[in-house]
Amino acid sequence: MSKRKSKKRKTTTSKVSAKANARPERPPLPEEKPVWKTAFRITIGVAALILVLLSLNTGINGDDEYQNDYSEKLIDYYGSFGADTAALNIPKGNMHYYGGFFDIVTGAVNTVLGLEVDDAGYHNVRHIFNALLGWLAMLFIALFVRQIAGYRAAIFAFLLVFLSPRFFGHSLMNPKDIPFAAGYIMAIYYLFRMLRSMPKPDWKLVLGLAGGIGLAVSTRAGGLLLLGYTGLFALTYFLASHSPKGFTEPKKWLPYVKYGLIGGLGGYLLAVLFWPFALANPISHPLEALTEFSKLGVRIRVLFEGTNVMSDTTPWYYALSWIGRTIPLIVLLGFFGSIGLYKKLTTRYGGLPINMLLFTSLFPLFYIIYKDSLLHDGWRHLMFVYPGIVILASLFWLELEKMLDKPAWGRPALYAITGILLLLPTIFILRNQNLSYVYFNELGGGMKGAYGNYETDYWGISVKDALDWMEDEGIISPDMTDTVTIASSFSYVVRKELGNRYGDIVTVRYVKYSQRYEREWDYAIFPTRYVRGPQMREGIWPSSKSIHTIDASGVPLTTILKADTKDAFVGAVAVKGRDWATAVQAFEVEAANYPDNEQAWIGLANAYINLQRPQQSLAAAQRILEIVPENLTGTYFTGLAKLNMGDAAGAEAAFRRTTEIDAGYSVGYYYWAVVQKQQGQLDAALINLEKAIKLNPRLKPAYSLAADIYQQKGDVQNANRLRQAAGQ
Repeated sequence: MSKRKSKKRKTTTSKVSAKANARPERPPLPEEKPVWKTAFRITIGVAALILVLLSLNTGINGDDEYQNDYSEKLIDYYGSFGADTAALNIPKGNMHYYGGFFDIVTGAVNTVLGLEVDDAGYHNVRHIFNALLGWLAMLFIALFVRQIAGYRAAIFAFLLVFLSPRFFGHSLMNPKDIPFAAGYIMAIYYLFRMLRSMPKPDWKLVLGLAGGIGLAVSTRAGGLLLLGYTGLFALTYFLASHSPKGFTEPKKWLPYVKYGLIGGLGGYLLAVLFWPFALANPISHPLEALTEFSKLGVRIRVLFEGTNVMSDTTPWYYALSWIGRTIPLIVLLGFFGSIGLYKKLTTRYGGLPINMLLFTSLFPLFYIIYKDSLLHDGWRHLMFVYPGIVILASLFWLELEKMLDKPAWGRPALYAITGILLLLPTIFILRNQNLSYVYFNELGGGMKGAYGNYETDYWGISVKDALDWMEDEGIISPDMTDTVTIASSFSYVVRKELGNRYGDIVTVRYVKYSQRYEREWDYAIFPTRYVRGPQMREGIWPSSKSIHTIDASGVPLTTILKADTKDAFVGAVAVKGRDWATAVQAFEVEAANYPDNEQAWIGLANAYINLQRPQQSLAAAQRILEIVPENLTGTYFTGLAKLNMGDAAGAEAAFRRTTEIDAGYSVGYYYWAVVQKQQGQLDAALINLEKAIKLNPRLKPAYSLAADIYQQKGDVQNANRLRQAAGQ
């Protein structure tokens, strides 16, 4: 009797212990027909082929100038066994802060093949590798879903990301953000599987984690986040599996530390091997790069919500607005739906995968908002969060399918809705195969709603299409006898797209769109980047000099101009020589032939003001503002003309407006102070002069005017100080 009681007590204790130490339950995979596995393999195979083939006809992106230079320096560094140190410090573009995996691999392949940067094959190698890394990111999205929901669900998730035009388009030509996204989701996938296999995970999972971290960090220092994720999720999963008491038994927590360190440190060491800057100092240099990237401190002008603003003045919701407008509605609705069905999803798939996906998708977004990081080019810097968003969205639609088992019409209605939602981005990709990265969803009116309100082809990918059109039309050809000069704000892209096929018969010149007539050219190619939003919305861009545009869904991305006459250029040359009479003559002819050419009116406003004809200058300035609302130069000449006409109030309003259009416009603050001094507002004038001097320490008239004001106020010491500064 006592033996039986003892045995019973032992059994009871064993059950209690097992329950206390059990890992979170791993939900079983749904039963599936073998055909789904075959369909999955066919789907990913066909997708890889499509991506590679389309990448061969995709344009060079505007940042490739820095990437290609970095690639060459990396090959020199490793080829010289570290003797050539140019890759350790690259001020232009700060490329040394980036890991070199992509550029080392493609650079090595190009070197072996004997390809140089002016060869088309050089860029094809880069685009093919880019496409394969984009496909890799898509594959790990599908594999993650496969692990928790089966092959059928994995196919659906794969289609969601494959048919996401932004991610699809970037996969063809973005060597920064796509490799990083691939490494990010790869690491999360293997971390999830490794934790779920504790305490004895397969070594392949640990190596996979190291590979994902290595790929991410060897692309961008932000991949160091994955080291933190490894520790965080290992800790939380351990606590969920064993409770805090588990820390009293080293044999329980040591595997988490052991495999986490091997995966994390292994990935870090792997990344350092592909990153010369990190090799020079494996601790401080990656942290320095991470600090730099957390600020994302590139200050450029961007078009957002219809206004061209500097990237350090965008609102806190900049990235969120971009994401909401540029991912397919089926993904957007699915992601928010997954948050609404959080409890159901964690019950069905377990807390580990859902919580990992939510945290790794949302934390970076909240962090950049908290840090007030500078962002530009939409949300491409945050593209690595998209895989998690897609996975959660796919799980929502699959859960909704299960919930709509009844009534009988529920699932057919759901299939119809998801089919339509998938068809919308698919049509866009089919119509704009190599330009799909400019996609905007229906939430804000699609491409037509975005035109003039948000950046479209910010990387100038459509420049290739413009050159292809010029070749098709016979405007340029390798066997032509006459030389042609092409101007562009994306001159590097034009040069490399033309390659070495044309030799000296085609000359390429860099010209800003706002200064397009200051250099002589026969044809010009200008994408929308840096064109003022109001100018596009008013329908004045492309101008009447445009002979062709490259469009996406009916919206112009790039214009090709032809210089039928050279009057604008003649006028610009006359302005440089201060030959105001010739300038007026040339610009008047240009304005008569092309009334929408704001550059002609700018030249006239400038010439008239220098000829002491302020009323005519004012009329020209007002014409500028009709063509290009909120044009800085037009507003400046409005103020200058009114100042010369004795309209102090009008002049002050105009100069104040220039500082509102561009807070860094030192000349606007200076002339605003000139008017304030005339009106006796000495203290206010000094405040504006201080701003002008701070913005432009070389603006000597500001020092002189401030000195005069201090002299007038009896402050001789400050007056002398400023006069000395003006004389330096």
